[in-house]
Amino acid sequence: MTTVLADEAAPQAQPRRGGRRSPYWWPLVALPAAAVVVYTVLTRRLTGDLHYVLGALRTGRAAGYSPSEIFTHRPYFYRWFIAGLDRLTFGGTTVREALMGAAGALLAAAAAYALYVVLRGRLTGREAALTAGATGLALALAPRNDFLQPEWAAVVLTVFAVAAALGLSRPWPAALLAALPFGLAVMMKYSTAATAAIGVLLVYAVDRGRAVRLALVGVPAAVALFGLSLLGGSHEWQWTEDMPQINQSALSRTGIHPSFMLDRSVEFLADRAVESPVLLLLPGALLLVLSRVQRRGRRLELLLVALTIGLGAQAVVIVQGNWFLYHGAQMPVLAAMLWGLAVGGARRSVPWCFGAVSLLYGALPVLYAQAPTDWQRTYVAWVFGLVALLAAVVDVLRARATAGRPARLLWPVALAGVVCLAASIWPGSPHLVQYGKVRMTGTEYLAGMRNSEAEADRLRAQMPAGAPVLYLAFGDTTYYVDHPARCRYPIATFLQRTRYLADVTELKSYRENADCIDHGTAPYAILDRAWFRPAKVDPALWRRITAAYECPRSTADTMTVLCRRR
Repeated sequence: MTTVLADEAAPQAQPRRGGRRSPYWWPLVALPAAAVVVYTVLTRRLTGDLHYVLGALRTGRAAGYSPSEIFTHRPYFYRWFIAGLDRLTFGGTTVREALMGAAGALLAAAAAYALYVVLRGRLTGREAALTAGATGLALALAPRNDFLQPEWAAVVLTVFAVAAALGLSRPWPAALLAALPFGLAVMMKYSTAATAAIGVLLVYAVDRGRAVRLALVGVPAAVALFGLSLLGGSHEWQWTEDMPQINQSALSRTGIHPSFMLDRSVEFLADRAVESPVLLLLPGALLLVLSRVQRRGRRLELLLVALTIGLGAQAVVIVQGNWFLYHGAQMPVLAAMLWGLAVGGARRSVPWCFGAVSLLYGALPVLYAQAPTDWQRTYVAWVFGLVALLAAVVDVLRARATAGRPARLLWPVALAGVVCLAASIWPGSPHLVQYGKVRMTGTEYLAGMRNSEAEADRLRAQMPAGAPVLYLAFGDTTYYVDHPARCRYPIATFLQRTRYLADVTELKSYRENADCIDHGTAPYAILDRAWFRPAKVDPALWRRITAAYECPRSTADTMTVLCRRR
């Protein structure tokens, strides 16, 4: 926070203690931003992971289970969060997903407004507006793979926690107020404790005492919420123990290999930046902010805080071992927050070079996805990051050579930021990037979802309405078929993981999931042979399935078939 963190602010740049007026140019930025958010809510649709969770919750609820008792591969409080949003929806699939998108956008806007209210007492109005606005926009326009995921929800809650910790005039009441969103951020996925810790570091950058108080109060609050989840869900402790055991990529199974982790981190950050190009602007934004800090000790302290935040954000990706892009959902939000701070805090000159790069990078994901495969390389993203850093260097040198009046005409740069933050939501933008290659665009993903919906219509036509189903298929099929399940494991995740890990059969959750086959057997089962490979899963399990169900052969057109109880 420039006015708080730096020590060179001119009198004109100090926060005003009296009434504040919004800058006259704000509609030029706010109206396009609002239009992009509306477009995103109407067109983004939900990702497959959300289909998995929603499919399990809906079919499990139809079987008589509450979110507390349904296995979705997600912790207690996140299950209730998604179930709560789902209860607000109505209508067909497209309408329900748009309503969930609208609810998520409103949460992002509320978090941004809370941050703005707090920051305007510590920063200039322009700094507060751009910092909070960029943060909220990064959340509302998050890539499809990030939006409403546990990592995304944890970032929203952490923004609320930071606002609460800095908002009240008395530090201890502020810490107590922040404890609930801090604890809930941890509870979204447990690994999201890293995101909550990042929130403490952000508070530390502004007020060390408040950061210490937040940690002292927030950690016990998180532990208390975890205890509450154990009381609320009869299987919560069992699932907490068993869930890590079905991740074949976890460090506990693969071991620690520093060279692999470093190489894979370089690739992951490049992939993440292609999907969210605001991440490419982070080093340059950090340089612009630090260049306004005159005291060397303070500058070094803030640099160390920034490096710690970056290492923590990447460490949680490494520990989980899957290298899914949404595991780094906090990264573009942090980059957007720093971008808003860097641009809003411009003192002596407008950062035109940095703004021009921000604008150009708004087109980067679409252009990158259309580029020949041979041009899609990891190093290309790192080169783009270097270009943004060099643009910031030029602006720093220009600012030092400029004397006199503070920068005023910032709206073009702010509008460039909106363009950059919207880069991931266009149909031609990447949906999935791996090892530098675009594996799927947004258009291709949506076409795949339409095919999944048509496949579900075909399967539903072969069953009576409302007939219970045993789902030996992944979340998209469960989500679109939407027939009731018969047990607390609507999707056979534990059973399917024997395809990779033989020792999963030793878990209590596996045995309970297997009992769904022949205890209170559903009259139908849906088998997706591409996901639930009969030749790869536990042989005894497959014999148990074939003893209970008769499954037809797959055809050239589909690997998903409807099985009938014998």
